[in-house]
Amino acid sequence: MNVDTRPAAADLSGLRADFPILSQKIRGLPLVFLDSAASAQKPRVVIEAMREAMETQYANVHRGLHWMSERTTDAYESVRDAVAALINAASREEIVFTRNSTEAINLVAHSFGRGILRPGQAVVISEMEHHSNIVPWQMLRDAHGIELRVCPVSDAGELDLAALGELLADRRVGLVSVTHMSNVLGTYVPARRVARLAHEHGARVLFDGSQAIVHRRIDVQAIEADFYAFTGHKLYGPTGIGVLWARRELLEAMPPFLGGGDMIGTVRFERSTWAAIPHKFEAGTPAILEAIGLGAAIRYVETVGYAAIAAHEAALTDHALAIVSAVPGLRILGAAQDRGGVVSFTMENAHAHDVATLLDRQGIAVRAGHHCAEPLMARFGVESTARASFALYTTRAEVDALAAGLHRVREFFA
Repeated sequence: MNVDTRPAAADLSGLRADFPILSQKIRGLPLVFLDSAASAQKPRVVIEAMREAMETQYANVHRGLHWMSERTTDAYESVRDAVAALINAASREEIVFTRNSTEAINLVAHSFGRGILRPGQAVVISEMEHHSNIVPWQMLRDAHGIELRVCPVSDAGELDLAALGELLADRRVGLVSVTHMSNVLGTYVPARRVARLAHEHGARVLFDGSQAIVHRRIDVQAIEADFYAFTGHKLYGPTGIGVLWARRELLEAMPPFLGGGDMIGTVRFERSTWAAIPHKFEAGTPAILEAIGLGAAIRYVETVGYAAIAAHEAALTDHALAIVSAVPGLRILGAAQDRGGVVSFTMENAHAHDVATLLDRQGIAVRAGHHCAEPLMARFGVESTARASFALYTTRAEVDALAAGLHRVREFFA
């Protein structure tokens, strides 16, 4: 007998008031925002934290000896501690601030890829990757002689672990770099199994956690990762701030990514030396206000609690899959057993852009296109999809509005 062990759905509807933007109307209709996988809305505490920092304590960090700079440095560096606690990093020195997940992955491709990997070694990615986890490895392949291997996904949209084992079998793979949760299919990759398989074959593993960290608690030590990347703007924080976590020994062995101020130990015309980690990888004036905003977002998510968020979104996803799939002529991509709050679909006789446009006229915001995952679109035989994605502020009524809106769209094209 199959027993549902998931926690009971949590009612988070009262939290909508924490997000000022959600109270407005679009075209005279209540806003139904179902595009959080692209970028989440911001709670008032994030907005206020950044405003307060600008009004009361703003200065550049690290190099100033005056009170204002010291206060701002403390606020900025405290976010490093908050991130380390959020993902259970072994040390705050393992937290590198970047602009976003894309820069974090590029940092690994440049510093680990060129500094540690040798020509002739291979990097494995999967068919379900975002372009940010494809293009940097293509660039590394072309410039450094690295082989790029692609692990297939099943028709259900799940990573083919048997195929991954075969790709690793010759022990030439230096890195496996895969998404932790697909931004198109919602599929969660079994991270610990992937990491152990990679390690058994002498490879390191990077997880793109841009989507996963929004919906579930991440423990980088428990999943046995070597690198983990995520971005602030999907985690209810501002744009312009991201995170790369990496094991200390890897960061210490890797050369810097960018050169300039704050990442140096000493500078002479003959040669320069580098600062200790993590500052070795943080050149120039950082995203100070954005980091403070990320810290506020982390506190907010921790207050709500990942258990409540996961239960709420699991219930919404189950409900959405049931009622959206009942729309005639609609096809949902992926049928993974372990999936997050993302539902991508096509509609018979209607382009995804037209579906999104007609939904927008009903006050419903979804994303349409290839979602920066063109190879995955090709894998499933489509050029684009419409995508609804859920957040802690999404309600069951909004999912019902989506289904009703899709029935109206279908009638328009019938």
